[in-house]
Amino acid sequence: MIPARSAVTTWFVCFLAGNIAAPLAIVIVGQGDVDVSEQPVWVLAMVSSITWTISLWGVMRLCRQHTEGSVLTSMRVRFSMRDLLGVPLGVLSQLILVPVVMLPLRALFPDSFSSEKVEKRATDLVDNASGAWMFVLVLIVVVGAPIVEEIVYRGMLQRSIGAALGKSRALVLVAAWFAAIHFVPVEFVGLFAFALVLGLVFNRNNTLGMNIITHMAFNATGLVLVALT
Repeated sequence: MIPARSAVTTWFVCFLAGNIAAPLAIVIVGQGDVDVSEQPVWVLAMVSSITWTISLWGVMRLCRQHTEGSVLTSMRVRFSMRDLLGVPLGVLSQLILVPVVMLPLRALFPDSFSSEKVEKRATDLVDNASGAWMFVLVLIVVVGAPIVEEIVYRGMLQRSIGAALGKSRALVLVAAWFAAIHFVPVEFVGLFAFALVLGLVFNRNNTLGMNIITHMAFNATGLVLVALT
């Protein structure tokens, strides 16, 4: 088992390294003066590759130090037919759970939590993708992000913190951590609610198969909704 202190320290080191390397790369390729909302998909692909590589390196390093198995084995990345239940779970989380938890905020603060503002980040991504770049965007958002994020947040952080503080505390803590790290305040509540679902799924199954599929379905549904509006 990976100690909680080692997992948290690794996350912070990788986060810091990624947030130094990625902006530096953006400047080097001449996109430093371009607003984030207007940057082309290839920049997102570059930044994602850098930050994911650093994060997975950190996970691999922890696995070598504290476990005897591979990353996939240590992080419980296993799939079964039952994990396909993650498809409807992810779709329903996007279509029902998120809108429901956002209702009170939209009622109290209609301007701040309007659909346009909540969906702005996804809308910008879709608007900046065309042709083959839409396929690249799907690979990033629907495939890459769910795999890496589930390994890091559920496989590494929730599991190790859960061993130290208890599963329930770790579930809530990591869910809030996951939502906050997206740095989009209007999305926090929806992401927090969905992260609780992912945490519960992981605690129940103790593997990441259904988590990854649920996360993929959630992101895919979000992209489709934005693309159709």
